Amino acid sequence: MVALLNPQRVIADLRELAALTSDENGAQRVAWTPTWAKARDWYRAKLAELPVEVEQDEAGNLWATLRGASSKALIMGSHLDSVPNGGWLDGCLGVLAGLEVLRRIAARGRPPVTVRLVDWADEEGARFGRSLFGSSAVAGRLNLEWVSRLADTDGVRLPDAVRTFGVNVETAEQARRQIANAGAYLEMHIEQGPVLESLSLPLGAVIGCYGIERHQLTFVGAAAHAGGFPMHLRRDAFLSAARFALAVREIARRCGGVGTNGRVRNVPDIPTAVAGECAITLDMRHMDAAQLQAMVNEARAASEAIAGEEGVSVAWRTIYQSPPQPFDAHLVDLCDAAIREVNGGVSHRMPSGPGHDAIEMAWAGVPTVMLFVQSLRGLSHNKEEDTRPEHLELAVRAFDRLADKAMAWLAA
Repeated sequence: MVALLNPQRVIADLRELAALTSDENGAQRVAWTPTWAKARDWYRAKLAELPVEVEQDEAGNLWATLRGASSKALIMGSHLDSVPNGGWLDGCLGVLAGLEVLRRIAARGRPPVTVRLVDWADEEGARFGRSLFGSSAVAGRLNLEWVSRLADTDGVRLPDAVRTFGVNVETAEQARRQIANAGAYLEMHIEQGPVLESLSLPLGAVIGCYGIERHQLTFVGAAAHAGGFPMHLRRDAFLSAARFALAVREIARRCGGVGTNGRVRNVPDIPTAVAGECAITLDMRHMDAAQLQAMVNEARAASEAIAGEEGVSVAWRTIYQSPPQPFDAHLVDLCDAAIREVNGGVSHRMPSGPGHDAIEMAWAGVPTVMLFVQSLRGLSHNKEEDTRPEHLELAVRAFDRLADKAMAWLAA
């Protein structure tokens, strides 16, 4: 008897994984740790039930391959690793939904194209601060010199930590061979934001990932005694940064993007002193490259104007830059169609604010799309992360239909 798709099994698998690798604070599947290894052992046991070839590549990514009539490959993927005290869905939903789709495809016999499922290594970057480790290695964008210098809070170097998992940083980019025959890449993920819930929609077709501009600004004024210095004579670096944060909010709203000042550090950092120096981070994101650049230009101008008015100086340092990455237009259409088929003709196209392994596949030239499922209250990266069971089931059905559509497209 040919097995049918079983979305409830995905939820059961997710619960089983959570019970195995979580504690009272949430998921603890941080990459390159024993708990992550336990999750992968559990996952390998699931794969052993299928007629697939399983291998770990040079970057630590775990691949399951179902050979098809053509060597052209449909790749599905996501990640089992989590942030510390994470949720039960982030990343692992995409892997286990892909596993269920792979079960269904394998039960039908030989597929028209090769179908592959990948569990990317260290998407989160929680231990060493380098997100998308495995997928960026496959994309040829790992930056070996930089990652070789990274260390965790205990001083353990990344190259030493990954070596215990069979990964050599120096040869990690040899994993690029894995996408030699890639025809399409599909990823399902929770939204990690409130948009779908605000629209009362369960699913969304993702059109691409935001471009990111991340900088640190340092305002330098003059430290002074909190009681001895009159307000009109102060050169308050923190006050300048605070005014800048308000300006960022207005710029982002006006341009239709997002802007965040996530870290502020004062010197001296004491209650009784005016800050003589204040470092503040700026993270700006937009789907349109020109609008993103306009936002950054406006922010720079605002910082300089505020500095002049407050009698301080300001200096910028670039931390990270990533251009917007649209996904494949045809695959977005297929994803939209799959959602409409399971959701009464209703879908929603939307960008992704967070980065994902999918963006590395798109940068590598593989036609890519993502499918989002609603996140309750928009919460993620904590134990309160959740999605309604009926929405999870709907997402698995839509993802399954997307996989069929993508296989037909590649086989045509």
